[in-house]
Amino acid sequence: MIALLFDIVGMTGTFLVVGAFFMLQLGKAKPTGLLYNMMNLSGAILLLISLCYNFNLASFVIEIFWIAASLIGLYKYLKAKQTTAIA
Repeated sequence: MIALLFDIVGMTGTFLVVGAFFMLQLGKAKPTGLLYNMMNLSGAILLLISLCYNFNLASFVIEIFWIAASLIGLYKYLKAKQTTAIA
């Protein structure tokens, strides 16, 4: 039962990351936008959680980098939003 729960968490993360990429390719999301970066961040975190049950070092490392890239994107988004609000 617990394995199924971790599989559901991991698959949800996969759908978020892949869905963000598809939305980008279809022009429904911007690479600098909030939606794209939040989907990637959420998906990577969920995949990282699923790796706590079924650990794989390579997948763990790529999810850490995915989280870092998403946080950089969110920082740039918020910084641009703040700059726009001040101007």
